[in-house]
Amino acid sequence: MQARPSLEDAERVLADVFGFTDLRPGQRDAVEAAMGGRDAAVLLPTGAGKSLCYQLPGITLARAGRGPCLVVSPLIALMADQVEALRARGVKASALNSHQSEVHAKSTLKAYRSGELELLYVSPERAAQPGFRRMLTQQRVGFFAIDEAHCVSQWGHDFRPEYMRLAELRELSDAPMMAVTATATARVLEELIRRLGLREPAVVRGDFRRPNLAFSVEHIATHDARTERLVTLLEQAGLREPRSGKAIVYCATRKHTETVAAALKSRGFSARHYHAGRSKDERERAQRAFGAGRLRVLVATSAFGMGIDFPDVRVVAHYQTPGSVEAYYQEAGRAGRDGEPARCVMFFGAGDMATQRRILSGKGVGEALRAIETYAHACECRERIICAHFGVEGAPSCGRCDVCTGAVARVEEPAPTEPVEALTEAQKSTLLMAANELTRPAGKTNLARALRGSRARSLNKCGLLKMSQHAALRGVDERAIVRAIEACLDSGELARKGDRYPTVWPAGKPVRAAKSVDESTTPKRTRRSKRARNAYSPLQGALERFRVSKARELKWKPYMVFQRRTIVALDARRPKTLHALTTIPGLGKIKIERFGHEILEMIVQNA
Repeated sequence: MQARPSLEDAERVLADVFGFTDLRPGQRDAVEAAMGGRDAAVLLPTGAGKSLCYQLPGITLARAGRGPCLVVSPLIALMADQVEALRARGVKASALNSHQSEVHAKSTLKAYRSGELELLYVSPERAAQPGFRRMLTQQRVGFFAIDEAHCVSQWGHDFRPEYMRLAELRELSDAPMMAVTATATARVLEELIRRLGLREPAVVRGDFRRPNLAFSVEHIATHDARTERLVTLLEQAGLREPRSGKAIVYCATRKHTETVAAALKSRGFSARHYHAGRSKDERERAQRAFGAGRLRVLVATSAFGMGIDFPDVRVVAHYQTPGSVEAYYQEAGRAGRDGEPARCVMFFGAGDMATQRRILSGKGVGEALRAIETYAHACECRERIICAHFGVEGAPSCGRCDVCTGAVARVEEPAPTEPVEALTEAQKSTLLMAANELTRPAGKTNLARALRGSRARSLNKCGLLKMSQHAALRGVDERAIVRAIEACLDSGELARKGDRYPTVWPAGKPVRAAKSVDESTTPKRTRRSKRARNAYSPLQGALERFRVSKARELKWKPYMVFQRRTIVALDARRPKTLHALTTIPGLGKIKIERFGHEILEMIVQNA
């Protein structure tokens, strides 16, 4: 048998195949364990590059003659994306799943038996079949990888019974096994180590802090109020502007994905819904449009997202509270993977807990719901709570979340059946004086909240935090203020501005151009960073058009050609030779051989 390859061998594969010169801290520990022949349990946050932890040692071991890597993965879409991306980098990868033809399956099995494959992806159901187990004895396995390994635990939020039998794979080979997850508590991590039969594993825990994400919770009970707030969040993120990123809105039920997507479309947003009840073709069309940027907002259940890697998601909003902190962090962590600032907002209300109790069942549900409810009501740094939940104690306060910035929005609407007392004439006069101080049209709910004393940062956009009447109606029922605003709109004392998202403005008062208003109320540094994020240089524009064109030609996704960060690096460094391209992160030998000359030509043309 050939000698076991070293970490240095893996680093050479990292550069040649993936185009990176170094591993992140958590990745390095995981790869080092695998290259040393050790089992490993790897807990890294969403967006930390978990797949590379097993792909890199799997490829390295296969190329050293130790046998292919067997990857057990729960989602067919995830398998397909990873196999396609690996093949684009020249890796001999394939998958076996129920969506393939018999001819394709036979071809894949033949390639495995003959030693042609470096990575083979299978579902847990396939891995449990006796026929598949017999096939594994016909070709030495170099490495086992169990992705989304929290599914093995009955305490996890996504328990899959088939995962319980994966320990039987150890009877067929002495190859090292790596279990990888982003959402395991200390209890779940201990259980998955035991159930998978990991032998004295290296336990790798990553840093669960995300310095570009701002977490917040908003206590909003009613559907209408949540929709109004969601529209504001999306507008603040610039989701109506070109090339300003994307947003994912998570709902607990299929019905809500449909109603929320329809509401956003009626307000002029490019939005669609996604859930498991839609056909495969409908889901794939929505996902492709979202990935290509033609669709800006995707309203989805938890069926969307596992293994999805879109770099420019600026907002992840949970329209309904999810069933666990683990589920929340995994979904929220899909924001800001390009390192740019992003927001993760969770709406919370007592009705959400009742919804989750109807949806969820099994061991640990009550404990999970208590944990997410505690998170929602906490007066402590949100990121610290998340880190502690995953066993990382002592994390510093983030300085970005709603608690750290003092922008906690605790607005629990009373039950709609309670009577609402009308405003007095003096209170109505206060309302009209406040409206006259607006620097730009404001939503009626935002105006009402400012009059009640809310300090939410979102109110600053319309000058609501600076008006002299701020908090003048503290203690007055918000619904009473909103109804008074609606009455003033009907009587003509206030005017509606805008068709898709009506806002409030003093009747007869001219509205300054949106551009000048924005610039007068937005800090210069914020405006510069926003323009920098949205504006492409000529070279970046050419590279972006190139990758979209190539993706269409090759039937890939654009990020498989190269990622946005690669475009930024090419623009910053302007390499002049093929050798210089090797210093650009994310390209690698195969991509340079395939696209290098065209990239260099674009650099010359856009000098």
